[in-house]
Amino acid sequence: MMTQNADKKREQIQFLCMDDMVPKDHLLRIIDQAIDWNFIYGLVEESYSPDNGRPSMDPVMLIKLPFIQYLYGIKSMRQTCKEIQVNVAYRWFLGLDMIDPVPHFSTFGKNYTRRFKDTDLFEQIFARILAECYRYRLVDPTEVFVDATHVKARVNNKRVQKRIAHEEALFYEELLKKEINQDREAHGKNPLKENSEKDKDDDPSPPSGGSSSEEGQKTSFVDTKTIKCSTSDPESGWFRKGEHKHVFAYAVETACDKNGWILGYTIHPGNEHDSRTFPQLYDKIKNIGIKTLVADAGYKTPAIAKLLMDDGIRPLLPYKAPMTKEGFFKKYEYVYDEYYDCYLCPGDKILTYKTTNRNGYREYKSCGETCGSCPSLSRCTGSKDHVKTVTRHIWEPYLERCEEIRHTYGMKELYAKRKETIERLFGTAKENHGFRYTQMFGKARMEMKVGLTFACMNLKKLAKMKERKGLVNDTDSGFWSQIYKIPQWIRKIELGFAS
Repeated sequence: MMTQNADKKREQIQFLCMDDMVPKDHLLRIIDQAIDWNFIYGLVEESYSPDNGRPSMDPVMLIKLPFIQYLYGIKSMRQTCKEIQVNVAYRWFLGLDMIDPVPHFSTFGKNYTRRFKDTDLFEQIFARILAECYRYRLVDPTEVFVDATHVKARVNNKRVQKRIAHEEALFYEELLKKEINQDREAHGKNPLKENSEKDKDDDPSPPSGGSSSEEGQKTSFVDTKTIKCSTSDPESGWFRKGEHKHVFAYAVETACDKNGWILGYTIHPGNEHDSRTFPQLYDKIKNIGIKTLVADAGYKTPAIAKLLMDDGIRPLLPYKAPMTKEGFFKKYEYVYDEYYDCYLCPGDKILTYKTTNRNGYREYKSCGETCGSCPSLSRCTGSKDHVKTVTRHIWEPYLERCEEIRHTYGMKELYAKRKETIERLFGTAKENHGFRYTQMFGKARMEMKVGLTFACMNLKKLAKMKERKGLVNDTDSGFWSQIYKIPQWIRKIELGFAS
């Protein structure tokens, strides 16, 4: 029998319970029961006046608004508010009934600008949820995976301007200088002179016949390097994505454990290399009990290898192919003799030590007269004086130790877990949580987006595991905190909750 007039119930008046309209197994219901949201009041209390002004929107509702956006990958807050108007589960999660007005889409943005900007509120929310994961013994920090992904900035890639790049000091610069001078003294060389003053070639006077304008002076430096800068979002960086695609982006450097729990993150312009930004992330996670840190070839530098090994952490880094011109001998074909501190070339000739340069590399050079008659000269060097130079970093033993670790039993299988942990994490964030691009301008707002997105991902996973184990209504986790160690940086944040 065919049914007709199916829309006749549209104008009926009914008495309904909001709680009955949300399925018991709905994701938002499970998430709402997985954590006590009252901790937010303690975090934002100082941002509100205790006895002045009109009553504000509930701070918990204010934080749950972007949680819905990032949890479901909705592209903007405007679209999120439109979805809340017609979605009963969203209304239930925010504490709204069917006739309550939905907050204006600009509400969160205005509160961010006036209350939450230049604070670490969103990092504290991320840390609070991560603390719950620690309490239930879900996090295993012994094996940590580190990598970075790029999020496209909200800019027009054609609206650019050039600016002078300012070289930043490396995190190991002072230590490297000290060890370079020690190495030179051990080889009978004088210590390097301080290079603090500019060379005469860097004099900003315009060249003969050139422009005498200020712009001409800025672009006439001998060693000046200019980079592309977006006029819409100057804090983003020009990132080369593949061979052909170049975009402005932000780099999100992230650490997770073997179970996929996000342990920490940092935000940087897209044009900064992972090896330079790694120390900022490492400072956040170095005291959580790491035994092995797994990273890709971008982190395989002498400084990072030394940093990790000096702290008792085993770095697992992949093989990195030598960047040698085609047709020439590879660097590994030149054998280093540690006892005599020299290199042996494939023709059994000796390359002796000459100096240690400012970058921390020892230079070993051959004899030009001997090499001039060598039949393998064309595969060895193309220099006019027939002198072959091989360099070796003063921290090269740390990289050699990394190679030994890489060949240790079980390390190949552990490195293969990157695709199941950190790479899957990035893929999930981009596919389901709106992480391919950002609608935000500036690094500060990007930190807010990343902090809340990663908090959502950890909370979503925590809620599902608690629901599976029948612990959804268990909010008192003090017992777990006594039997499982929580990192010190999370403890410090929790002290702020109590106060």
